[in-house]
Amino acid sequence: MDELINPTVIAQLRTSLQNIAPGSGLSHLKNSVELVAGMRLRDRVDIVRNALFKDLPADFTSTRTIIHEALDDPLLTGWMIWPVSELITAKALDSGTIEDFDAAMETLALLTDRLTCEFAIRAMIIDRPGRALQHAQDWTQHENEHVRRLATEGTRVYLPWAKRVPWLVAHPRETRAILDASYQDPAEYVRRSVANHLNDLSRVDPEALIETATAWVGNADDNTAWVLRHGLRTLTKQGHAQALALLGFSGDDLSISAPQLASDCIAWNGEIAFTTQVTNHGNAEAIVAIDYSIGFLRANGSHSSKTFKLATRRIVPGATVTLGKTHSFRPITTRKYYPGVHTLTVQANGKKSVQTNFMLNAGSVEISRP
Repeated sequence: MDELINPTVIAQLRTSLQNIAPGSGLSHLKNSVELVAGMRLRDRVDIVRNALFKDLPADFTSTRTIIHEALDDPLLTGWMIWPVSELITAKALDSGTIEDFDAAMETLALLTDRLTCEFAIRAMIIDRPGRALQHAQDWTQHENEHVRRLATEGTRVYLPWAKRVPWLVAHPRETRAILDASYQDPAEYVRRSVANHLNDLSRVDPEALIETATAWVGNADDNTAWVLRHGLRTLTKQGHAQALALLGFSGDDLSISAPQLASDCIAWNGEIAFTTQVTNHGNAEAIVAIDYSIGFLRANGSHSSKTFKLATRRIVPGATVTLGKTHSFRPITTRKYYPGVHTLTVQANGKKSVQTNFMLNAGSVEISRP
């Protein structure tokens, strides 16, 4: 990922800008090629942005004009847009005027079609949250789906890779109007962003999430069910009663057997296989969301639990269903495994089984073959 902004990208950015401002030299941008070597992606963005800040005119309006004219070059696109968008926000905020703030927001909407400006907009929200969100609200009606997604994605509480916006954490309900205007968007690209935005609320204001989801259930279209399933996924895994009910799950008189393991000791790079049983002791059919959680051993000896989907089942009164699953411990880039005792539990509509432990043996990592 760090190489997404590399010497070739920087050279093309310099070429595009020199075509508009041929006398500028852009010496700092030229020198940034050496500075980004070995740096992380976020640091590369800052290095290129700072170089542009020094090379281009001091006033916001002149810099904005150069960027707008440079957009006539179709090669001004992709990851080079990230530092350009950060430049626009930095210049506007350095100016401090409302006029430049509004103009910068308009430019972000223009740039986001070439690469999302969801990261750059965070600084604008920090500076003037109310005004930034009003722009985002207007964007929900934009003809371009990339701009509409910028409204929902850039205002997320916990946007990955992005700087935190304390105001959004403190005022999570302030984005409700943006979500209400977007959950029935014709573009799946936008609807997925809405669902992720909604899921973020589970960490700061679950009640606001439930209120929003309840309103959408009462005014649903063909895609609303998917948006809600994805947006309520964290609360569902937590066994949140209202979230489960909104998604159509029912049945609270359930019992879940402790997972039975094919082996309580697995080899490094192997897999764990288990079965479990869920019984409906109620007098009505139960629609049950069944998940399992693995407590992964961490380097410090504690466990970090991760919940995975297992199945959805309809269980008539008095019936028992048996389910099985195999979970791989092959190496993945998003998790590091440690040898030792791990844990396994199963839950049905949030009700958990007794925990079962198993041992992951030490061993060298092997590369799996197709």
